[in-house]
This record gives sequence, structure tokens and C-alpha cells, in this order.
Amino acid sequence: MASMGNRKIRVLVIDDSALIRSVMKELIDREKDMECVGAAPDPLVAREMIKALNPDVLTLDVEMPKMDGLDFLERLMRLRPMPVVMVSTLTERGSNITFRALELGAVDFVSKPKMDIARGMEEYAIDITDKIRAAAQAHVRKTVAAPVIQEKFSADAILPSVAGRFSSTEKLIIIGASTGGTEAIKEVLTRLPADVPGILVTQHMPENFTKSFADRLNSLCKISVKEAEHNERVLPGHAYIAPGHSHLLLKRSGANYMTELNQGPPVNRHRPSVDVLFRSAANVAGANAMGVILTGMGKDGAQGLLEMKQAGSFTIAQDEASCVVFGMPREAIAVGGACEILPLQNIARRALEYLASHSGKSNRV
Repeated sequence: MASMGNRKIRVLVIDDSALIRSVMKELIDREKDMECVGAAPDPLVAREMIKALNPDVLTLDVEMPKMDGLDFLERLMRLRPMPVVMVSTLTERGSNITFRALELGAVDFVSKPKMDIARGMEEYAIDITDKIRAAAQAHVRKTVAAPVIQEKFSADAILPSVAGRFSSTEKLIIIGASTGGTEAIKEVLTRLPADVPGILVTQHMPENFTKSFADRLNSLCKISVKEAEHNERVLPGHAYIAPGHSHLLLKRSGANYMTELNQGPPVNRHRPSVDVLFRSAANVAGANAMGVILTGMGKDGAQGLLEMKQAGSFTIAQDEASCVVFGMPREAIAVGGACEILPLQNIARRALEYLASHSGKSNRV
């Protein structure tokens, strides 16, 4: 059980909807390791409650009266930094505001359903409480133990691990991330030149947000970034973001690398799953693929990164100091999956150095 010393994680809910405040309080209070210490209808009330209650984590609605969530978050992070989980509407505008909130320092977000909010939030209960736990251990809350994630399926549920023979010299970069990953992925991709090898990315994110995330990255990067589609060729200078409804896999068609979308069961409780993407890269690309695991809660991707390394891939794990949550990289390091452990700001440069030194080499395993 994740606890803060001998006490529960103290959560303050900030939302202008009385229904959402009530549902969130109920979801939080029934967890043994956390409690809702208060619920505020707007940021002005929340400001006084933060002073009086000293919560460990805030859940913060994006769109509210009197002061919107972004303005409040920006002031909070400047004056009293603390872990915040955003509660966002499933709209294009809501997703754009959410990504801005993550840039300002929010740890993560949960989506608010459009219809039947009470039942919808109940369906998100595990996701909501897991993200509160992750937020409680982010940054200065490093003494909090990571939550135990029950593994429903391994990557075996989607595809087997197979030893292959690889004759192509075309390189690829394969990236996986979760909590804190939107900013980490942006940090890596914006540092890459337009002629970089093709990139496949799995970030744990609801399907309503992945296209907006890809579009946002596309506006910031020298490379082209898009939400992955089924059966499209993986091109140099392009990054393909796994859609929130499907696992993203790498496959081959003749001499070309191609994408595959698979709506099989969640792996490590996630679809898309990093383990699935990494295993597919190990199977069909071997040493031609580079694996990178970034900040995130849990262990999705740890086994897959090891499989990539065993297939000859050069693999990188983000270091603890630069992670929002040192979960996935820590697990990958623990099983021996990382060739190198690097600060986030050094990963793109090291990837380019490695690619430059290994360009043109044939690979047979």
C-alpha cells in the first residue's frame, strides 16, 4: 500500500461541478491509502483550503469560473509547487489546454466523460487513483512507494517473442513513456533533425488525446509527427504516435518497415502498451532499432526493452533525477534492459551520436 509515512495521501479536489466533487471524493475515500481532505468549487476557495489543509495532491479541473485551471496552476507552480492531476474534458479544446497544463508542471491528467459523468468517473476509478498515487511520489515525494500494478496480460497476449534474421540497415528509434511522458517526449523529439530515422512512440494516453498530442508535437518539431495509422510505411524524418485505442506494432513488408494497429487486450493494464511496441521492434528490427524508455509509473516496457537489448538494440533509460516518476525506467534498469542511463536532456544527443557511429552497418542476428 502506498502511504506517506504513517498517514494517507491527502487529496484536495478542485472542480466547479458539485457532482464531480462528490464522485471524486467517494472514489478517493474508499481507497485505503488516500483520503479526500476537501473539495473546492473554484481556485479562489481552493487557495485558502490549500493553506489550511496542506494537501499532498490536487486534482484540478481545467475549465472553471473566476479563475481558469491554467491561470491557477501557473500561479501555484510559481508560489507553492505541488503535485497536480488535471481533470480534462474530452474535447479538442480540452486536450490542448491539458497539454499546456502539463507544460506548466501538472504531473498527469484524467479525462472527464462527456455523458453520464457519475458512471464514467466510476469506470475511471482505477486510473484516477493510480494517477493520484503517482503524483504523490513525483518530484519531492520520492519517499512514497510506487503502487503495485496487477499485470493482467503480458505482451504474449498480442504477439510472441521470436528470434529473427535482419538484413536491412535502415535504423529506427522506438520510444515508450507514461506519467510525465508528454513533456519528456517533446524534449527528445524537438532536439532531433529532420533527417533522423523513423520513430515509433507509445505514450499511455486516452484515445481522445493522442491526435492532439501528435499535432502539437508536429507544430514544434523539425520532423513530421502524426498519430499512427494502420499499415503505413515508417519513413525517415517522421514520428508515429500510438493512438489511444490500439497497440502500435512494428512489422515488415518486403524491405519496408510498416505500422500495425492491434486492438487486443490491454498489456500491463495498458493499451497502447510499451512492451508490445518494444517486443515487435525486437522481433523485426533487432539491432537496427534503438529503444528509449522514459518517465512513467509501473513497469510497462521494462521486459520489452530487455528483449530489444537481447536482440542487439542499443537501449537507453531516463535517469531518476530527470524523471517525473522513476517507475518504468527503474524497472527496465533492474531487469538489465538498459545499455545506458541518461538525463532527459542528453538522450537525443546520445541517440544521434550512436546512429552516426553505426550508420551503414549490416546486422545479422
